[in-house]
Amino acid sequence: MSGHSKWATIKHQKGAKDKARGKQFAKLIRQVEVAAREGGGELESNASLRTMYQKARDASVPLDTIQRAIKRGTGELEGVKYESITYEGYAAAGVALLVEVLSDNRNRTGAEIRSMFSKSGGSMAEPGAVAWQFERKGVIVVPRSTDEDELMTVALENGAEDVIDQGSSWEVRTPPSDLDAVKTALVGAGIAVDTAEAMMISSNLVPLSSESDVRKVLALIEHLEDSDDVQNVWANFDVTDELLEAASS
Repeated sequence: MSGHSKWATIKHQKGAKDKARGKQFAKLIRQVEVAAREGGGELESNASLRTMYQKARDASVPLDTIQRAIKRGTGELEGVKYESITYEGYAAAGVALLVEVLSDNRNRTGAEIRSMFSKSGGSMAEPGAVAWQFERKGVIVVPRSTDEDELMTVALENGAEDVIDQGSSWEVRTPPSDLDAVKTALVGAGIAVDTAEAMMISSNLVPLSSESDVRKVLALIEHLEDSDDVQNVWANFDVTDELLEAASS
């Protein structure tokens, strides 16, 4: 698993503070709205909306808030039009970053992202310079206490590509289109699921051995994630659990 995936898991386990939770709500609502605008407001026929709806519900976003976001997306209620943009760049030690954004003002957001990279010792890259290193996958994190044989059987029989031992947890990887089906099958078999989401996974990992470099990378990621416009930040660093815990403490 990439270091960023490990970092995301650590943040999930520690729990979100109220401020961070409020930002998460705002970002999820925006993602629901965009999914409804692009594919319609019916969950049954819009897989992207179905995924974002469930993600919002899992995060305890109120149902009426989600429904209003869907109506703004379909035009039933007035709302802001968001544009999907991906920025690429590098953090400390040559770590590649993909920054996924939903913005109502491309110029403002672009300037803000560039400033964040610059102030954190990173640099922006040209489109395509980083993206080729990443591939979108469904990623399901399952508690380490789960029986390996049962997990392998249920996951692989329902469309998963691989089950990976991550030490403190199991990671089930799927094609993005099969994420919901595999998650549903696991839950139906009585297997607990910690998180389930589509992620950008890199096959070209940059190993970090310096706590200083890890702190610099995490600082830039957190700075970016603090922006209301930024929906996801994906990175290709690899780091030991011990060093990541020390740097994020």
